[in-house]
Amino acid sequence: MSAEIWQEQLHDNGYRITAARRAVVETVERSTHALTPIEVYDLAREKYRALGLVSVYRTLEKLEELGIIQRVHQPMGCQAFISTGKGHQHLLLCRECGEAVFFEGDDLEVLMNSISKKTGYQIQDHWLQLFGLCKNCK
Repeated sequence: MSAEIWQEQLHDNGYRITAARRAVVETVERSTHALTPIEVYDLAREKYRALGLVSVYRTLEKLEELGIIQRVHQPMGCQAFISTGKGHQHLLLCRECGEAVFFEGDDLEVLMNSISKKTGYQIQDHWLQLFGLCKNCK
């Protein structure tokens, strides 16, 4: 999805498209890395100097609510965000450079059934993130 489509979705859901919001949207949309709110702030300020950190957090929250971006849980504990993959996809994240790559396919049914039987939970969904080193960093 392009930044323009993201902005249309925000607008169609009642959110104003300000210069600050546009800078945040364009920054996250073009990134191949999961970005923390501070990284979004630093990068987006290159385009819009008056950007405030509160605007970054609010815009990220709205984009996540609309399913346009997804939260990435990183090993060091800081949350980051990346555009949502297409369909049911999982993430590979490089611990060195932060590159994020989506991949399809998993065979977790046996594991999920086992966990369901042991805990009594009715598992409805899952989300898989794998951490390692990309081909450029290894």
